[in-house]
Amino acid sequence: MIYLLDTNAISALMRADTRTESWLSSVRLDDRVVICSITRGEILFGIGRLAQGRRRAELEAKAQNLFAALPCEPILPSAGDFYARLKTTRQSHGRPLNENDLWIAATALAINATLVSHDRDFQEIEGLAVVAP
Repeated sequence: MIYLLDTNAISALMRADTRTESWLSSVRLDDRVVICSITRGEILFGIGRLAQGRRRAELEAKAQNLFAALPCEPILPSAGDFYARLKTTRQSHGRPLNENDLWIAATALAINATLVSHDRDFQEIEGLAVVAP
């Protein structure tokens, strides 16, 4: 099984959230835990907005450690197909998602991954497996 970490799951790991760490330690050895370039960008953007100092340096180090440990999946061409369907469907139901969340969900669908997220909006997406540690 492939698990794609959403930005809030990566943030939880950076905060040493015990529930998320416990979930991660329970993943089977033959499963893959990955991130995508969208989540990487969101984490780096959030850190980049912070003033220079000890907190920013600590978060940069934590992020780089996670990025080194977790493979980063590329955005596949088929993710664009999923993105278009998701955006159209969500808008037609009056339930739009922000662009990055649409791309993260589309990437999870394209690589047939379970999305690891605390964001309840993802649970409304048909065909998307979601786990909230």
